[in-house]
Amino acid sequence: MSKRFHSESTARAIFLVVALLTAVLLAGTFGFAWIEDQPLFDSFYMALITLTTVGYEEVFQLSRAGRIFNSVLIVSGVTVVFIAIGVLGDLLIQLELGNYFGQRKAMRKIERLSDHYIVCGLGRVGRGVVKELKRSGAPSIAIDQSEELAAWAREQGLPVLVADATSDATLERAAIRRAKGLVAAIGNDAENVYVTLSARELNPNLLIAARATDEDAEQKLKRAGAQTVFTPYTFIGHRLAQALLRPHALSFLEVASAFGGSKPDLEIAQVKVSPSSPSAAMTLEESKLRQRLGIVVLAVTKASGEMHFDPPGTTRIESADVLVAVGERRKLEDLERELES
Repeated sequence: MSKRFHSESTARAIFLVVALLTAVLLAGTFGFAWIEDQPLFDSFYMALITLTTVGYEEVFQLSRAGRIFNSVLIVSGVTVVFIAIGVLGDLLIQLELGNYFGQRKAMRKIERLSDHYIVCGLGRVGRGVVKELKRSGAPSIAIDQSEELAAWAREQGLPVLVADATSDATLERAAIRRAKGLVAAIGNDAENVYVTLSARELNPNLLIAARATDEDAEQKLKRAGAQTVFTPYTFIGHRLAQALLRPHALSFLEVASAFGGSKPDLEIAQVKVSPSSPSAAMTLEESKLRQRLGIVVLAVTKASGEMHFDPPGTTRIESADVLVAVGERRKLEDLERELES
């Protein structure tokens, strides 16, 4: 609200300055034309050189009445010009200070971040990532070279760096060594490869997901260090085909992934089991997670990387296992508190 008010007041100030200058110039033009009976163009030129104080000779000989009018025009015009310079200068200073303190505020937020996610690129895909991270309550930061898109991210409450994401220095400023994950969502595949290479070198343990517009870029991004690569057009094609072939299954996935603002508050989550969890070393049946929390365990990934789909009740929950479960968001949060305690 305050940002919108500030932009509206800035626009009003600029409009007022332009209106005042135009009004004085028109008054001078028509004043000279009427008093001295001169052509409009010559009167306009006379008024213009008077207001700008350039010191040229008079375009036409002024009468006594014309000199009196010109004196009034000089005083009022120069006053308006100085007011305009002052207002515009003030706006520029405010803009520069706003950008400076905005960047300082963003850097203070970044300095406090840990286990956060970095979103590189705020195009349509990047903005979708930001919205999903915000909805999930995950700490995140955005990087983009567009001030307009950066302003959008700030409205979402996100710290933003207006910089080149392919630069190591930019990624260092985004606290990449303390980050948990990075999304390379720039519209250019080559830049996404550069970002992925730099990010993997700076933080070998980082989770990296990237978008690719070209299928050939998918393998390059994976070789650069991205664990997950999405090609939007292939993904959309798959979803459209599923909508025709398996509409009910797709509806469930829409609900579980919270697409389309669906009313059922269902999500799919993954939770890593802590050694101190009360459910560690129990079987799924003994832990009674489903009965107590109302969630469904879809899969269990062992520390070795082996994944068990639809695990039976005899599957033992061990430290460092990752459980993939579906349920209401509130109940999944209870599951996280229990397994990660």
